Amino acid sequence: MPQSLPAPLALARAYLIDVCTPAGPPVPLGGRSRRRWVRKLPYVVAALFTALLLPLTANVLANEYGLGFGLALSLAVAQAVPLLVAVRRPLLAWAIAFAASVAAAAALLSEPVNHDWTWPWPPPTVIGMLLLLLAVGMRERRPTLVAVWLATGVAGAVLRSVSPERSSSNVWITLFVVGGMLMLLAGALRERGDARRALAEQETISEAERARRTLLEERTRIARELHDVVAHHMSVITVQADSAPYRLAGLPEEAREEFGTIAATARESLTEMRRLLGVLRSEDASGAGGAERAPQPGVARIPQLVEATVRSGLPVELAMPDPLPEAVPQTVDLSAYRIVQEALANVVRHAPGAATRVSVSAGDAGTGLMVLVVNAAAADRDARPVETGGTGHGLVGMRERVRLVGGTLDTGPLPDGGFRVAARLPFTTAPDEDEEDSVSP
Repeated sequence: MPQSLPAPLALARAYLIDVCTPAGPPVPLGGRSRRRWVRKLPYVVAALFTALLLPLTANVLANEYGLGFGLALSLAVAQAVPLLVAVRRPLLAWAIAFAASVAAAAALLSEPVNHDWTWPWPPPTVIGMLLLLLAVGMRERRPTLVAVWLATGVAGAVLRSVSPERSSSNVWITLFVVGGMLMLLAGALRERGDARRALAEQETISEAERARRTLLEERTRIARELHDVVAHHMSVITVQADSAPYRLAGLPEEAREEFGTIAATARESLTEMRRLLGVLRSEDASGAGGAERAPQPGVARIPQLVEATVRSGLPVELAMPDPLPEAVPQTVDLSAYRIVQEALANVVRHAPGAATRVSVSAGDAGTGLMVLVVNAAAADRDARPVETGGTGHGLVGMRERVRLVGGTLDTGPLPDGGFRVAARLPFTTAPDEDEEDSVSP
C-alpha cells in the first residue's frame, strides 16, 4: 500500500496541480463575444506578431548574440509560434515560450560577454512574453496568474545573478513589473466579463421561471373557473339518475340499480372535483370565500364589463348580436368574457385613453363565436403607461383559454401604434390528430 505524502508536500503537490490546470475548455479568446470582429481579433493579432517576432528573434539571436543560425532559428520558432497557440491555450503557450526563453538564455552563457546585450531577455523575447502574459491574464484564475508572474520574475532574477556582467540594464525587472500590471488588468476585465455573463444567464433563467410560473398560475385559475362548469353538468347527471326511477314507470330492477350506480359515481366525481379544487385554490383565492363560489360570467355580461371600463375613462364601442347566440357552451361563454376582460385590462395598462372597439359575433352557421378587440394608439403618446413592462399574463391567459376550446388566437400590433386581439371560439372542439389516428380503422 503506497505511503501518503507529508502534509506540506501534499499541499505543494495540490497547489502545483491546481495552477497547472487550465481554467475551463479551450474557448478562443473573445470567442464568447457577439461581435464577429472581436472573435477574429485575437487570431489576427497572434498571426501578426508571430510573423514579426519569428524572423526578428532569429536575427537577433544569430547576428547580435552570436548563436548558430540553426539553434537561433529553433529557439525563435519555440518562442514566437506559441503566440498562435495562445488564442485557445494561453497557459500552454506561455509554458512553451518560457521554457524556450530560458533555454536561449542558458545557451548564451557559452557566448563571450557583451555589455551591449539586454540580459537575460532579448527585446523580441520581452515583447513576446508580455503578449503571452496578457493572454494568460485574460483566461486563467488568480492562483495561476500569481504562479506565472512569480516564475517569470524568479527566472529573470536567477539568470541575471548568474552573469551580472553581461548587461547593466535590468530588463527582467521591466518584464516583471509591466507583465504583472498587464496580467492584473486582464484578470480584472476577465472577472468583470464572467460576472456579467453569469448575471445575464441568471436573468435568462429567472425570466424562464417567471414565464413558467405565470403559465401555471393561469392554468390553475382556468381550472378553478371550469370547476363550476363541470360541476353543473355532474349535478344534472346526478339529479336525473336519482329521479329516473320515479319519473319512468315500469323500469326493471336492473335499470334501477344502474341509475343508482350512475348517481353514486357522479356524486363521487363531484367530491373528487371539490377535493382537486381545494388543491388548486391559491391562498389568496381561498380567503376570498364567496368570490370563489360566485357564478362564472359569460357573453351576456360583456356589456356590463364595457360599461365599467368606460366609466374608468377608456372610450369603448361595443358591437354584439341581438339576440345572443343560443346554446353557447359554458366553456366558450366564459372564455369569451375573460378574453374581452383581459384585452381591455391590457389597454388600460399600456394605452390609457386609447379608442377601443369590442366586437362579439356568431361564427359561420352558428358554429362558434368571434371575439375582436382593437385599440388605437394612446390618446396622449407622451403619457406614461400605467404599466410599462408587464409579464404578458393577459396574453398567456388568452392563449390558454383559446387552446382549451380548440380555437385560434391572433394578436399583434397595428401599423398606427394600436393593438389587435382576434379569437375564434368554436362550439365543438376538433379532435386531436393523435385521437383521430387512434380511432381510425
